[in-house]
Amino acid sequence: MIPELARLSARELGERYRSGDLSPVEVIEALLAHIEAADPALNSFITVTADHARARAAEAEAEIRAGNIRGPLHGVPYAPKDILATRGILTTNGSRATADWVPDYESTITARLNEAGAILIGKLNLLEFAMGSGVLSGFGPARNPWAPEYTPSGSSSGSGAALAARLVPLSIGTDTGGSIRGPAAACGVVGLKQTYGRVSRFGVTTLSWTLDHAGPMTRTAWDAAAMLGVIAGADPRDPTAADRPVPDYLEALTPDVDGLRIGIPVSGFHEAATSEMQLAVREAVALLEADGATTVDVEVPHAALAGSAGWLVAMAEAAAFHEKRLAEQPEDLDPLVRERLEVAKFYPATDYIKALRVRTILQRELASVFESCDVMIVPSSFSPAGPLRSEEAAISDVPADRNPDEMDSRPGNTFLGNMTGYPALTLGCGFTAEQPRRPLALQIYGAPFSEARILQVAHAYQARTGWHQELPPI
Repeated sequence: MIPELARLSARELGERYRSGDLSPVEVIEALLAHIEAADPALNSFITVTADHARARAAEAEAEIRAGNIRGPLHGVPYAPKDILATRGILTTNGSRATADWVPDYESTITARLNEAGAILIGKLNLLEFAMGSGVLSGFGPARNPWAPEYTPSGSSSGSGAALAARLVPLSIGTDTGGSIRGPAAACGVVGLKQTYGRVSRFGVTTLSWTLDHAGPMTRTAWDAAAMLGVIAGADPRDPTAADRPVPDYLEALTPDVDGLRIGIPVSGFHEAATSEMQLAVREAVALLEADGATTVDVEVPHAALAGSAGWLVAMAEAAAFHEKRLAEQPEDLDPLVRERLEVAKFYPATDYIKALRVRTILQRELASVFESCDVMIVPSSFSPAGPLRSEEAAISDVPADRNPDEMDSRPGNTFLGNMTGYPALTLGCGFTAEQPRRPLALQIYGAPFSEARILQVAHAYQARTGWHQELPPI
């Protein structure tokens, strides 16, 4: 049974803090007890920072009582994927190779959350170095709260699981080909891969320099908007972080969709999805249409190439980043990670250049799409969460050129955002009729730096539905 305090969103927590009805100390104690009781079955946390969280909660309580409110996330607990550096706190990358690493610096994202008064309560499990098998990394697999024998997808597996289980209201994931949006879809939560450069990646362990993103994972669009407002913006320590103003994302959140133009691809996104997934997405669009939105046929002719080209770019860049580690401590790597990196060392430079040319084509095609619509809605994945594989299957059944947890079910639908840098948000839009009951999800794409619009549409949809309020059977 999920405790009442654990069910509250970040927005609800903040409102109750400011009214004096609830304190951060109470919430931290409730969540620590819930983590202790529920997480052994889910394995979503690698590290729980109980003493740190209690001390920070006491500070936040005193500040809030004194009227020194830092913002909407003051006193709200969060837990990032354990690939973000946290000063003085274990940062493992989900790997035996860095299982004892305690950074002497803080990632920009966690530093900004801490400054906003959010409270770090722990670090979350992941596929090793954001590309492992999901079952062979140093800390074992996270499990899906809706069905523990099923995957929460990856690579931000712990983030998706912990959010769905109400172990924490806020998380940060990373996304190179769908690693925020895949777990968001599998676990029925909100995952935002914002525009490339909208959020600094300083202190986030690299997988692929030109594809990596780090962004909010939450249960509601409101909470994601609040997080993005805190973590977005230029950063002198990350030259790819865009030097442009950060809008008030919360101010943009209204339930009004009258006049919204929704792009629906005529091909390339829906056909491979299960009929149940397709129906759930169509019903979500129809709900918005009933309140004044209109649909427009659009086409991304080469979207199907995004997955294969993106995987080539990701693995070529990962092989360069991990070259020293691969040479000095290969035995500490998940066998699948090691195999992928070794294979990628032999990718021809000409293939890498061709993949970059595909990126240019895709960017042009998406630019054309958003000349005629405000957002584009597609299935976030082709199927709901599947069963966790065994260790033997993780080694023998997956070719080295395939991503670990269901990447084959979301190659173009999510990789398109990484290859182009365009923003995309995933949220739940239903559940399977088949048992065990698992979430179905849609994905909202937008033009570069249109996160305010994407979040507004997601918020409007959640205002009309209750999927995000459903509780898993834990």
